[in-house]
Amino acid sequence: MIEFTKIRIRYGYIKGGSESDKMTLSTKELYDARVKRFHDAISLKRPDRVPIVSAGAYFFYKFAGITFKEAMYDYEKSADALRTAMEKFQWDMAPSVALPSGPLMELFGLTQYKWPGYDLPDESFFQFIEGEYMSGEEYGELLADPEGFTIRKLMPRLSRLLEPFADLPPAHWLANGVALSMAIAKFAGDPSFALVLEALQKAGAEMIKYNEARAKYIKGMKDLGFPMLAAPHGNSPYDFITDFLRGMRGIMLDMYRHPDQLLAAVDLFTPMMIENALIVYKNTGNPRVFMPLHRGAGGFMSNEQFAKFYWPSLKKIFLALIDAGLTPMPFFEGDYTPRLEFLAELPKGKVLGNFHVVDLKKFKEVLGETMCFRGNVPPSLLIAGPPQKVKDYVKMLIDMFADNGGLVIDGGSGIPYESKVENVEAMTEAVFDYGVFK
Repeated sequence: MIEFTKIRIRYGYIKGGSESDKMTLSTKELYDARVKRFHDAISLKRPDRVPIVSAGAYFFYKFAGITFKEAMYDYEKSADALRTAMEKFQWDMAPSVALPSGPLMELFGLTQYKWPGYDLPDESFFQFIEGEYMSGEEYGELLADPEGFTIRKLMPRLSRLLEPFADLPPAHWLANGVALSMAIAKFAGDPSFALVLEALQKAGAEMIKYNEARAKYIKGMKDLGFPMLAAPHGNSPYDFITDFLRGMRGIMLDMYRHPDQLLAAVDLFTPMMIENALIVYKNTGNPRVFMPLHRGAGGFMSNEQFAKFYWPSLKKIFLALIDAGLTPMPFFEGDYTPRLEFLAELPKGKVLGNFHVVDLKKFKEVLGETMCFRGNVPPSLLIAGPPQKVKDYVKMLIDMFADNGGLVIDGGSGIPYESKVENVEAMTEAVFDYGVFK
């Protein structure tokens, strides 16, 4: 059993029972109640109250007073910051460890990123460097030999440490045992590869530290009654290609210059996206799949292009995850109002849609009986608005969407780093002022 202050009772209680009952809820009861509340809302069953969550942890680090460098280089400090914020706000799901490992990124010499403590100031966010890491003329190589292309072309481009991998022989050369042993021995004897092995040993030790800290954080949050929001991570195959291989400019040209090869690459990566989520689910037991969707929004492509290049593979992934008992939680970045009719094809009560920008009335009209709405308190309100306007917006969302339980409160794009504490408190308080049902 765990004792709560009266403020924390307000944020964590299960309605009903005496005040003393509320003071002595076990952490298991809190954990189970939060999971049930969250999934009831997704299933369009009215829960005891509207859930409140956020995947983004940037604000949490600021709230706890640590820099992004500290969050990326001190795993214990990062976990303590998230725990401090969750104990304060008593939301329904805890964010996963949000930032990658700074030491690992240094050891691999990653070329797609800049990050605090390495080549950015300590207070900066880590940044992805947009680029064409695969040319349009290389689709043929990727499709003919995806593993070989990844090892001998992509990995050396993405990691300075792995540049020697460009000299590895094609895999089909190694089907003969003698050729295999001689090729690997030759490579292992190269001085440059000795440096790779030394760095990989350090990376392995660092990864153990990172995973141990993450496991400790997850157990610690469970012991406090907080489930993890998500563990598996999903992608749209189109987004995977544009994010990591072709860049925005490249893939937009590919829809005209290489449409058949682009579609073939989308088909290639679709089962890989499904398999990745299922493997993480098997290892963690967490059925909630976070899916950031970057370039399917209005403004990036027409509905005709969306129907051809984006939606079929994404729908296939949604249905495969649902069939496996998982809950897709896509973050629809950008304006998804033009795509609502596509989303109406999904099964009822199986997907939690986190919307950055959408016409709320049209969402209610098209998807109100199909999909739980997550969001979407605007960043502008959380950063600059007075607390009462934040409360008013949350009340509006509850009045609009919570009639059938289909609402989870969150920021429109998570909780921005620059948010005022009093505005995040107001968002939280509004849920408990207006969103308690039974």
